[in-house]
Amino acid sequence: MTGFVMGDHFMEVVPMGEGCSETLFKLIKDKRIISCAACVNPPSQMPAVWDITSIVRKDKVRFLSTLPGFSIIPACEDSHQEKEWGQFLNFLQKHNRVAISNFGLFEFYILPPLEGSKSNLAIVRYKGTASRTSPAGAGVADSDQISAPTSQSQAGEVAMSISNLTQNKYSPEIHCAEVNGDYSCDLSAKASSQLGNYVETVKSFQRNYVTAHPSYLKTLGQAHSSWIFGAVAELVDNARDAKATKLEIAINKFYSKIACKEIPMLSLIDDGHGMNHADIQRMISFGHGQTEVDDPNHIGMYGIGFKTGTMRLGKDALVLTQTTNSRSIAFLSQSLNEGKDNLEIPIVSYRRVGPSMEVDTDVQNKDAAKLYLKIIKRYSPFDKYLIGEKVGIFGADGTGTQIYMWNLDEWGSDYSLQWETGIAGGSSFHQGGIFIRSKRTRCRPGQISLSVPLDYCLKSYLEVIFLNPRMKIYVQGALVRSRPLAKSLNKTTVENDTILGKPVQLTLGRSQLEWEQANCGIFLYWHGRLIEAYKRVGSMIHNGDCGRGIIGVADVTKIMDDGNGCVWVHSNKQGFQDCEAYAVLEQWLGEKANEYIDKYVDKIQLRKGNASAKPDHEWVQCDQCRKWRMLSTDFDSKTLPSQWFCYMKPYNGLCDTPEESISSGTITISTKRHGYNTKDPRNSFREREASRSEGISNYASDSEEDDVKVIVKRARARESHARSCKKN
Repeated sequence: MTGFVMGDHFMEVVPMGEGCSETLFKLIKDKRIISCAACVNPPSQMPAVWDITSIVRKDKVRFLSTLPGFSIIPACEDSHQEKEWGQFLNFLQKHNRVAISNFGLFEFYILPPLEGSKSNLAIVRYKGTASRTSPAGAGVADSDQISAPTSQSQAGEVAMSISNLTQNKYSPEIHCAEVNGDYSCDLSAKASSQLGNYVETVKSFQRNYVTAHPSYLKTLGQAHSSWIFGAVAELVDNARDAKATKLEIAINKFYSKIACKEIPMLSLIDDGHGMNHADIQRMISFGHGQTEVDDPNHIGMYGIGFKTGTMRLGKDALVLTQTTNSRSIAFLSQSLNEGKDNLEIPIVSYRRVGPSMEVDTDVQNKDAAKLYLKIIKRYSPFDKYLIGEKVGIFGADGTGTQIYMWNLDEWGSDYSLQWETGIAGGSSFHQGGIFIRSKRTRCRPGQISLSVPLDYCLKSYLEVIFLNPRMKIYVQGALVRSRPLAKSLNKTTVENDTILGKPVQLTLGRSQLEWEQANCGIFLYWHGRLIEAYKRVGSMIHNGDCGRGIIGVADVTKIMDDGNGCVWVHSNKQGFQDCEAYAVLEQWLGEKANEYIDKYVDKIQLRKGNASAKPDHEWVQCDQCRKWRMLSTDFDSKTLPSQWFCYMKPYNGLCDTPEESISSGTITISTKRHGYNTKDPRNSFREREASRSEGISNYASDSEEDDVKVIVKRARARESHARSCKKN
């Protein structure tokens, strides 16, 4: 241990002899410290601060002799506290009074030494107040009489209940109460309160505890047990919600003094607006409610994404976050809490004072900050130099959030994630990446292809994770080139309809890349975030090769809103709940996919020279404004530089110009129909179609007609009727 500072001696329990121990705390009245004191043989872990809420006459609490108790002795830090302690005991003794310290459902009664005694020891009796109806923290003097336990059995139950306080008998709701300049987490139920924050050993301050057993961290990680990239997506969502313009994801080696070797550490660093103390306290806490308003520009809903994501990826996570006027460090760790009965999450917060950051004494005292920093240094690869290095990433006035995870999830004798470091300045073939080691494809009805890079390559997943990508994402130092699916299809068609009274738009087309990989299906987005990929619908389910290369894109945000502030999306954001809206949506998607296949796929076109299905238009994204620009048909996209801006060829425009929408080359099959019967979702969509646009009839006479010949239609399963095949 380097150097001795005030508070260091609180790190260990000081024995008083065989079978005896003491625990220090601060005794305060009206937010002023009387003295530090020690509990001699307390029945359980004691709160770090005792606030005297009232002082009453001893004859008003006649039942004290029936209550269990223990002793407290002074542990004064200076002569002033020695004087205050003596005056405090003299006052109680002279006026025959009892000091009461109230902790919600429990009260401590501090009795003075016997008359004539020169001892500085005081006796403490304690009882539960479960029958009280006054608010937590109210003084005992508010009532004229206090009922005593009616029997020894009841007194024993009171003693047992206070002991059980250290065994996670809490409600997950969190309240904060100010005590002597500190904000302590009072983890209590609305109808019941407990002793507040606890110290396992002797401390002179309160510690941030949450009402959960440490094993709950492992349970949280199971939300993404089937697909680890779902955990990464949770943290990417948080960066997007923070309005970040840049996100860096990487796995690098760091030396661990605990393991005595280098270990891999996964990091996500963004330049968003960061979090203040209240924000990060909410992020790491448990049990707070979901947002009441369904904000279409916000992905986070349930308040558990950070915890489920980090605990799936690794056992330990450290967060550095900075706003314009604050900085915080939080440590969510399974290693720190191993073997404990209650979960502890250290948080150290700073506030800007002039050009520098100082400990924010409005939310913690300096002793707490020092101890938590020591804990972080002890249980993580971070020392003061590494912390300083990472803080330097923010810059003097920068903002953002950095998340570091280590003790990564394991796959046999290795890690679940596999990573490659790219060559600086190398070609796209020499860029690094992060992969799922098993490289297994996810299970989807009707899927036969084993080549689904999105399932095991992080870059491939991040290319399509957002419907309208705006944030630059780097993986192992290489920029992820976003792929706007709806703008990269061949023979694109757009369907507009109303389902259960809510509008929906589906873009369908053919993708050469997906045809080569034998993939197809619908990509469903919610709040602009990919929820389901390659969802096979209609005849795609019954025939593995039917619809090969056909891709659909739909944003179902409005459909998946139940109208009462809730959404039909799983909390892990990897699927939709089983509900009427989803069932009707599936049927509608199947009908439209079948119609597209009937018109354009069953007539197989064999092109000369193995010509590929090029997109109707090629697009490029500006690295400044992040808008997509349509390239002219005669421009070769392969000649574009690695960094492209709106002023460059062939666009030669301004970033202020609005982004183009899909228009030229798009065939609109149908528009919104008012005759849709929302009460009968099984009605045939074909019977309700009014007409098709004239563009369909001209489709077969496009410029490529000379290069194709029409052969017999491919037989496939039909949902509505069987079709016989005749030999030519």
